[in-house]
Parts: sequence; structure tokens; C-alpha cells
Amino acid sequence: MKLATFSMCLLMLSVSVAQAADPVIAESARTAMKDADAPKGSLVIIGGSERFRDRELWDTVVELAGGDGAKIAIFPTAASGQPIKTCAKLVQALNRAGADSFVVPVAWSEVDRDVQEAVFDPELVERVRSATGVYFIGGAQGRIVDALLDDDRDQTPMLKAIWEVYRRGGVIAGTSAGAAIMSHVMFRDAPPPLQILRNGVTMGDEVDDGLGFLDKDWFVEQHCLVRGRFARALVAMHSQKIPFGIGVDENTALVVRRGVEATVIGYKGVLIMDISQVKADPKMDGFSLKNVKLSYLDRGDSINLRTREVTPAEEKLDDIKLDPNANDYSPYFDHRMFYTDILGNAAVADLLGRLIDNKESEAIGLAFSGLDSKHEPSDGFEFRFYRGPDSKGWYTEDFGGEDYTVLDIHLDIRPIRINGPLYEHRMATEETPGDATATAEASEQTE
Repeated sequence: MKLATFSMCLLMLSVSVAQAADPVIAESARTAMKDADAPKGSLVIIGGSERFRDRELWDTVVELAGGDGAKIAIFPTAASGQPIKTCAKLVQALNRAGADSFVVPVAWSEVDRDVQEAVFDPELVERVRSATGVYFIGGAQGRIVDALLDDDRDQTPMLKAIWEVYRRGGVIAGTSAGAAIMSHVMFRDAPPPLQILRNGVTMGDEVDDGLGFLDKDWFVEQHCLVRGRFARALVAMHSQKIPFGIGVDENTALVVRRGVEATVIGYKGVLIMDISQVKADPKMDGFSLKNVKLSYLDRGDSINLRTREVTPAEEKLDDIKLDPNANDYSPYFDHRMFYTDILGNAAVADLLGRLIDNKESEAIGLAFSGLDSKHEPSDGFEFRFYRGPDSKGWYTEDFGGEDYTVLDIHLDIRPIRINGPLYEHRMATEETPGDATATAEASEQTE
């Protein structure tokens, strides 16, 4: 302990000396001090709907928890109904991968003790502290936060024990609700994305405190691509002044080591959202942003969360690079793209891949309610995606499909008015009696 304190003092002294000597060296020293204080563990942020028979995810969690025999504490806190029973398949999947997992009875039902009592129970807290991994199941993320933070929003002994697991090198994993809590700010009982776009968010209502395992500059969104939630994430990020966001798709995870080095594993990909250079148009009547930057990382791709430098999977690096600004750029697609529901299932991921591999340099997507617009005008949003000088991508079919990595597609969002009624049924023109006679005679001749 004395040695660690002495080392930290030396590190702080080096920062002071460096500041007086050279700003570049000073920044390097500050980074070194930050790294020394950073948790040594890993995060596995799962977008939801994980498949229990797919081994990669479970093998990864167990490996990061120490391998065979790893003690992994499973928190059923987010679930409703029968939370303990819900964990049965999860216990089986982790144990099949070599873990010795156990369920922590911190739940709002199906247990014989109150949540507030359980998170202060010294024996239960110590059991979690001695684990090498923690796993939060899906459900309602508000239940997790309400259980692990006290009435003053301070850490309970149970949450302090979880942090100890993370700091000394263990793994914190979570799916769906268990992914949302990873950031300092999270959605809580939020309405659909279009409603968020229209009405915005308020801290303590649609958004609330998360548990903050990830750096405060990053926001986490789960079920992101399948449910079109990237749009509501942008609203929350802009409202709470969070510059970067991670949107994880279903049956997919972002594995973050030591808070910095992150890799995509699983079935599909992760959307990286950057609003650090956005501008809002005060003339617009509604939510608007200009110069959002979106990047799509697929399985095997990596990103440094500090520098935001992306390294595509080796399969892509060995295959096709797509640089629209290069002389040898030869895109596959050559059509203009217009998406009538950009919030639809995986629509934004599909658009990004096709835009980086297209002769056309921009695409339009709309977000609106078809039901509202069927009979009368209604409000919606235009999403204009366009390539910039920094846009590029990679492509491979080595994974058995069409897999893209896409960097820095720019996006402008503007409120619009849909001039309803959106559509009407086409009716046949009424025939005159003479026309009907002629049609009948022609039919008889044919017979």
C-alpha cells in the first residue's frame, strides 16, 4: 500500500514538472496518471436478445473473469415476474463455458428479503466482492439503479463491492438493461424514438443516473439497430452534453478492456455516434442537429475509446477498402437512396453500408408516424446522410454475408411537416352504360 502511494506521488510530481517544461509531455503524464487509477477489469456491453447457444459471448465473459472456475455473480434485479427463474438459462450458459456462477438474491420479487436489506447484507456483499465477474440480466434498468444506489444516490455496500471486482481486474457484463446502466446517464422508461425526437428528454424522467462503469464522455444504447434507437440516443446525448455514444445491436457485444480498448463480438455490429462538433439551428421549430458523425463497427472491429481510432477486423483489412476520395474508388451501388422509415429494423446500418459503397454521396431517411399522416398533416424528421472527406469503409464476405465497416458518415437532422393525407386508395374509373355493353360484347367474342 505504501509503495502504491509512493508511486502515485512520483507520478503526480512528474505531471507538475512536465507542465512547466512541455505541454505535450504534460498531457502524456496526465494520461499515464489516469491509466494508473483506471479499473483493471473489462466490460461486456450486450445489446440484448443474446443467444444462449452461441459460445463466443459466454466464452469471452468467462475468460475475462479468470477462466475455468470463475465465480460470476448474476444479478436478476432488472427482471420482473420470476427474476430468479429467469436466470436459469444464463447460469447454464456460463457454467457450460467453465464458470461457477451463482444468482445474487437482489430482486424486487420472488425473494424472501427486501432489496434494501440485501444490498446492505455483509455476508452477501462479501460473496459478491470475492467474485471475479458480475452479470446484470435484462429488464428495466431503473430497477438496477434503484437497488444499488441509496436514497441520496450514493453507492450502497453492494455497488461498492461490484466496483471492487471491476477495479482489481474482474469483468462487469450486462445485457439490455444491464448494458444501459454502464454509462453515467441512461434512459429510464423511455417512450419510442419518434416521441423522444418530438418531445425531448428531461433528467430524472426519460433519462436518469446510470452506474457509470464507462467513461462519462460515452453514452450507451441497447437494442440500438433493430429498434432504431440511435435517434433517441442522439437526443439524450445532446440534452446531457455527452459527446460520444455506443449503440449496440442485439446478440452483439462491445468488449471494453481497461476502459479504453473495445472490440465488437457476436452476431452483428455497433454504431458509434459522435456529436462533439454538432450545431443546432435555432431557426428550426423542433429538434435539429447538423454534422453528427456516425460510424458502424462490425464483428471483429476494434476502437480505442480515448482516441476513437478504429481498427477493422483482419478479414476486412485483407479484402476491400472503400475510400470515396481515392482515385481507384469503384463503388458497387449506383442508385439514390430514400428510406421512408429510417427508424425501422436495421435501416440505418443498411444505409451506412450502401452509402459508403455508392456512386451517390448522400441519402435521405424520414422518421414520421404513418398512422398520424394517413388522414392529415403531421410532424416528422428528415435525416440527411452524406459523405465527407473523412468518410471511408471496408468490406468483406468472409463472415458469410456482406459485412461493412463504415467510418464518419455525416448526418443532419431537421424537423419537417408531412403534408397529409399521406395516401389514398386508387379507385377504378366508373364505366358508362355504353362502355359496359361494349365490354360485355368483347368478352362474348373472346369466348
